[in-house]
Amino acid sequence: MAANQQQGRYLTLFWISITVLCAGIAIFATALGKLVLLAGLAGTIGSLLGFIKIKRLEGEAAALPTSPILKLAGILVTWLGWLVAVVGLHITSSVGGRMTFALAGIAISLYGIIGVLTTAFGKKAVGRI
Repeated sequence: MAANQQQGRYLTLFWISITVLCAGIAIFATALGKLVLLAGLAGTIGSLLGFIKIKRLEGEAAALPTSPILKLAGILVTWLGWLVAVVGLHITSSVGGRMTFALAGIAISLYGIIGVLTTAFGKKAVGRI
């Protein structure tokens, strides 16, 4: 996941602090929960600032720049799939109807991730030659 030691440290800090942040949200009603939430938030912000700091050390990317419009389209298609699944819960109350909307939403999201976003980043999708 990390290419060098600094990235590994900041990635580890990020995962630990995001877990602590979630724990703070879960027990927010207590005084300890507020303290845990602040500690998790501080760690998360610190790790993200560390990522930004070491980003300059990486140099230029080897890949050619790709279309930001295609990347945005992939994100929108993926989000649309999520929206279909969530809206389906409000449209119908039957289990079969909700299952249909959920499966359609998953299929649309997977198309957005595997079909559109991989193309936007210049990669080949799984199963393509």
